[in-house]
Amino acid sequence: MPSQRPLPRALTADEQRTALARLHEPRFVDLAPAEVYATLLDEGAYFCSERTMYRLLAGHAEVRERRDQLRHPVYAAPELLACRPNELWSWDITKLLGPAKWTYFDLYVMLDVFSRYVVGWMVAHRESATLAEHRGAPVGVDRELISLDALARTGSRG
Repeated sequence: MPSQRPLPRALTADEQRTALARLHEPRFVDLAPAEVYATLLDEGAYFCSERTMYRLLAGHAEVRERRDQLRHPVYAAPELLACRPNELWSWDITKLLGPAKWTYFDLYVMLDVFSRYVVGWMVAHRESATLAEHRGAPVGVDRELISLDALARTGSRG
């Protein structure tokens, strides 16, 4: 395989460093090479063509989206762990088909996460924040003698 001769119009190493230094200036960091090229021409400075700017950036693995991108922090989903019964309850609301067309009931169910035991349930004609706040309390609290304040409760997400 024959070695390639340097092209007569190719940039020298110093010219390449100068052009790359201009591309790395703070005012050009977030701009595309086409915009840098136009700005430099407006200022009366010519270092290389727009395509050469792309080649220089590609040679240094810098051809990418140059604008500031939002970096989302890593989100850790909350994890709840129950080590014994009645330490953590979970709840869910399910739609039940009613006796007539277009009628539904809401089934509120509270489960003990550790034992997967149903500690409370209630059927209502419609979903309500007031009912959801008091869901399953009489059944679970009366039978197990548990205070609702001592429990960690979590809801279903669908």
